[in-house]
Amino acid sequence: MNIDFLISALKESGAGAWEITDQKNHGWEFYFIRHKLDQNRAKDVEHVTVKVYEVLEDGKFLGSASMEIPPTASEDEIRKMIGDLSFRARLVKNPFYRLNPGDGKPHQNLKMVSLENISDDFIRTMKNLPEEETRDINSYEIFISEMNRRYINSEGADYTDVYPSSMLEVVINARTEEKDHEIELYRMLTSGTCDSLHIAEEIEKAMAYGTDKLKAENTPMLGKVPVVFSTDNSLEFYHYFEAQMDAALKYQQISRAEIGQPVLAGMQGDQISMKAVAFLPNSSHNFSTDTEGAPIEDRWLIKDGIAENFYGARQFSQYLGLEKSSQVFNIVVEGGSKSEEELRQGNFLEAVEFSDFQVDPMTGDIAGEIRLAYWHHDGRVQIVSGGSVSGNMKEAAENMYFSREKKLYDGMDVPAVIRFEILTITGIGGDQ
Repeated sequence: MNIDFLISALKESGAGAWEITDQKNHGWEFYFIRHKLDQNRAKDVEHVTVKVYEVLEDGKFLGSASMEIPPTASEDEIRKMIGDLSFRARLVKNPFYRLNPGDGKPHQNLKMVSLENISDDFIRTMKNLPEEETRDINSYEIFISEMNRRYINSEGADYTDVYPSSMLEVVINARTEEKDHEIELYRMLTSGTCDSLHIAEEIEKAMAYGTDKLKAENTPMLGKVPVVFSTDNSLEFYHYFEAQMDAALKYQQISRAEIGQPVLAGMQGDQISMKAVAFLPNSSHNFSTDTEGAPIEDRWLIKDGIAENFYGARQFSQYLGLEKSSQVFNIVVEGGSKSEEELRQGNFLEAVEFSDFQVDPMTGDIAGEIRLAYWHHDGRVQIVSGGSVSGNMKEAAENMYFSREKKLYDGMDVPAVIRFEILTITGIGGDQ
């Protein structure tokens, strides 16, 4: 795509404002059956998106429309597409806001990306994973990319970020010793480059879960009990708190958070402290600017349970009067007051696998269908499956505790374990 021509055509169109996002993906893909390479390929993909803005009614409103420009589009076709976007933008009436300003100079944040080295690390890591007769790796796919994202707008912003992005998809088989029953587990892990320790930990843990799932009993009707979360399902709770500080949800009156006030009333356990950061080790989201050209800076969203800063897209940030806001990609949550061992004391259910698990950002409702959990009670551990966990953050967060130990999931650096003292477990077996 000829970006210079596209910029020229947008300037000539007379549009009130405009922005271009040019996303290039140069990558390698590997497909393994067991540990035998089945196929591999290279890819070079470019997506160019244009957004056109029109100022309406003497600056009272701002309309916008966007579309992806096909790489095969001719110059005449591009001019026509821009004209169509201008027409569509005039049909939209949002309260006026300004795009992120720039200084008219191109800025580049170029990271070294070696597809060969990253690929070697992934393949070596997968081949070194321990396997057994009763549990092994069925297949896996590795996707390694050098991402090149350039953002340009009519206000003088011109930023280019080059960064690595990786994804590993793994299918694991677990079977009984008699080999008369077998199940599959799926894992998808994302990162910047290859995090060998994290991959080994997650895959070995999944294999153990597969073995335990084959021995699981029906979850009993437990009612309200303490519940511990120690896998990536816990991220749903942190996304709930993150959403409360989203400028769009605040403007739409979905979030009731107020700066300087507790995000949730009545929290008596650990108080959450959450920070948006520009950089996390091995994150696939380490950018210099967000998708609208706003510089990304470290800032507290929530500190000791108190709302500190809203974040978000330019439109809603402007509506809230936030000039230095940006979208959020990397999050750090501080550890809590207790160790993992302390959070695993007494009677509790540790839920590790779900068919589906969600924490609604609007209502705070917690809902998940249990595939595998460990019911710790009376000095013994019972492996269980089935039933559900439910509750609401407004009640559950009153007695919520985080581990001091941390865990890194791509763009989320969070406590490794989170415990709620009161959640409802609806089982499919008898009483405990």
